Amino acid sequence: MTGFPGLAGSPGAAATVAPATGPAIEIQPADPLFALVRDANGVVEVGRLDLESPALTALRAAGVRVIVPLVTRGELIGALYLGPRLSDQGYGADDRALLATLAAQAAPAIRVAQLVREQAVGIQARERLDEEMRVAALIQQQFLPRDLPALPGWGIAAQYSPARAVGGDFYDFIALPDGRLGIVVGDVTDKGVPAALIMARTQSILRGEAPRWMSPSKVLERVNEILLPEMPARMFATCLYLVLDPATGAVVFANAGHNLPFVRTDTGVHELRATGMPLGLMGGTDYQEHSAVLAPGDTLLLYSDGIVEAHNPSGEMFGFPRLGGLMAGDQTGDPLLSHLLGELHQFTGAAWEQEDDITLVTVARRGGVVQRRELLRLEIAGAPGNERTAMDAVSKAVVPLGMPPDQVDRLKTAVSEAAMNAIEYGSRGDPAVPFVVVAVITGGDLLVSVTDRGSGGHIGKPEEPDLDAKLDGRQKPRGWGQFLIQNMVDAMEVVIGETGRTVVLTIHLGPAGTTTGDER
Repeated sequence: MTGFPGLAGSPGAAATVAPATGPAIEIQPADPLFALVRDANGVVEVGRLDLESPALTALRAAGVRVIVPLVTRGELIGALYLGPRLSDQGYGADDRALLATLAAQAAPAIRVAQLVREQAVGIQARERLDEEMRVAALIQQQFLPRDLPALPGWGIAAQYSPARAVGGDFYDFIALPDGRLGIVVGDVTDKGVPAALIMARTQSILRGEAPRWMSPSKVLERVNEILLPEMPARMFATCLYLVLDPATGAVVFANAGHNLPFVRTDTGVHELRATGMPLGLMGGTDYQEHSAVLAPGDTLLLYSDGIVEAHNPSGEMFGFPRLGGLMAGDQTGDPLLSHLLGELHQFTGAAWEQEDDITLVTVARRGGVVQRRELLRLEIAGAPGNERTAMDAVSKAVVPLGMPPDQVDRLKTAVSEAAMNAIEYGSRGDPAVPFVVVAVITGGDLLVSVTDRGSGGHIGKPEEPDLDAKLDGRQKPRGWGQFLIQNMVDAMEVVIGETGRTVVLTIHLGPAGTTTGDER
């Protein structure tokens, strides 16, 4: 107890009338008056006290004459302060006895009222916490991937197990313009709504920056710089960002303070080592970048610390060596994840209360190679008229594919329109701000991407051209080029970055597209 308010009649009120509200003077536990009042056997007369006490000085200044302790079960829960009687007579023995009797009867009732109030406050606090956890869980679930990528020759599985106190775990798969796949696993410190909001913000920035940069280390550098001014005090995010080339099995990765992934190969289980500071802690951070190749039969495991930091009833931690050892079998995908979680639950016991979110992602190469071949990669000055340079370059690059002439003509039109948009909205007609054209064959499809490096904004859904509406002034021609592009190719995707965009054009070639020329 840090002190108690006085419940008293105002100075000058008689003891026999209903008291008005008096001074709420707290007596702190360190004050000598506190122990004296707590241990007093009845009413305490202020005028007879000789103590160095701040509370006693305040009580005398307020005109308090007697203190009636409210004690129940040896606990001082309050006191009644009474001023002088209207008759100016002192409090007699009968008055003091009556006051002591009233205090003895009132103290238990007041304590019950205090407990009821404390319980109500506690219930409200728990209800607020439960609502916060519900909102945090909803935020977190909305940002987790709904579907897993389907890559020929690869198996991808993921498992997210939330703890009762929602944390900031997240994972994501980001389709990149050149046919590669970005894979993210991260964890935000703290729990509840603040962690969920930072998780959502981190994931959104990653999705915006990943398509703009070929280098995972550059992506993490950009995410760190953007997050730094937004990160609340004492919070940060760990993150592992890995880029997979499904055609070759090559992976390039960078690490911002996250757990090292395990990879199982024919030589055993190893860690893919890369280090770096967590996101949102320090500006100007450089991140190491490493690479590896997943051969047919290899399995990669990415995870959050919720599994390795789980404890059994004896306080022993599950740990990294145990997790790595469990990777040594031949299971992949969902069976592997079930195996890991089953071993975890056996280790922790049935009474275990999960302390943190658990996230597991596995990537397994099943064997067989998806052919991928780069036909063209060209950087072109962003000057008006260079859309023809892009169109001609793509037209020459696809000659070995034997595409029908009308299909080539449609592709040329689409590339020209995409390049014009890159020049107009990305480069702003400045030759010093180039755009990049890439053409690749993958999985029987021809993918042509046009990436600008300007400050173009979002491209919305194109409006279907209406000539009559345009003549009447009800429709502007802006967006007609995008509508034209969509109708020239089999599919079009626009990937928006913070300072530019990539337009990906897809033409389905069929099996012949994967057998022409040398495999990359």
